[in-house]
Amino acid sequence: MTDDGIVDPHQHFWDLGRNYYPWLTDRPVTGFRYGDYGAIRRDYLPDDFRRDAANQHVVKTVHVEAEWDPRDPVGETRWLQELARLRGLPTAVVGQAWFGRDDIAEVLAGHAEYPIVRSIRQKPAAAPSPDRVEKGAPGSMGDPGWRRGYALLADFGLSYDLQTPWWHLYEAADLAEAYPATRIILNHTGLPADRGADGLAGWRAAMAALAKAPNVVVKISGLGQPGRPWTADGNRRVVRETIELFGADRCMFASNYPVDSLVAGYDTIFDGFKAIVADLPAADRRKLFHDNAVRYYRLDT
Repeated sequence: MTDDGIVDPHQHFWDLGRNYYPWLTDRPVTGFRYGDYGAIRRDYLPDDFRRDAANQHVVKTVHVEAEWDPRDPVGETRWLQELARLRGLPTAVVGQAWFGRDDIAEVLAGHAEYPIVRSIRQKPAAAPSPDRVEKGAPGSMGDPGWRRGYALLADFGLSYDLQTPWWHLYEAADLAEAYPATRIILNHTGLPADRGADGLAGWRAAMAALAKAPNVVVKISGLGQPGRPWTADGNRRVVRETIELFGADRCMFASNYPVDSLVAGYDTIFDGFKAIVADLPAADRRKLFHDNAVRYYRLDT
């Protein structure tokens, strides 16, 4: 590892008594990918994160939008800017916006007013399985209306955090080629939920297609599986193949905390990452745990 410590480029905070998150405060979401998420339907703030990460020497974090009230997407950024001032975290923010909305330019301008903002996340419409992908579906990465909003990111100097099932990564590759000035930061390793032979083969092929785009980087995170322990051996193949495809210069490790607390402790996840890449050169490990997150989220500015 490195004396510079760890930068965690994907974590969340929420204060349920003060702010509105429909998925955490209303009726539980059905089909949540980790199953029952009742354990995280509680406040999670910087002191909670520091307690969970106490053994890992985390020096900076990036907060990714937590599906705050979509009626006021900039409100989350406003709250986080103040939280950072008072509590020292997060270091940077990925804001929420909806590219197909009529007010997208206003929303992006609102986020851009806050110096803490680096990127925007909106989960595009997705098919439930590879055989049901519909090219150009409303709200998808191929939807012309969605793309008109997406095109505005470059005007504000913002990156795009993409979370989508792996079978949509071919669309993401096309998006990256169409808008080369905008960096895409793929979340959660392309969501390789199906670890069977066919599922992993499909995931790898899609990741290989996306890796050809030089303006795409990957956060290796969100690797939990319902009902299975998070282990280095269980995730080694996905982690090492991602690094093989994208290279150590375009990958970074992240916790997805507290969501991934449903499947593993913070130490389990980061100690597991360390074990998986223990044989890599020190310079590569430094990039994966620290330098790449600083670079891609501009944390030195």
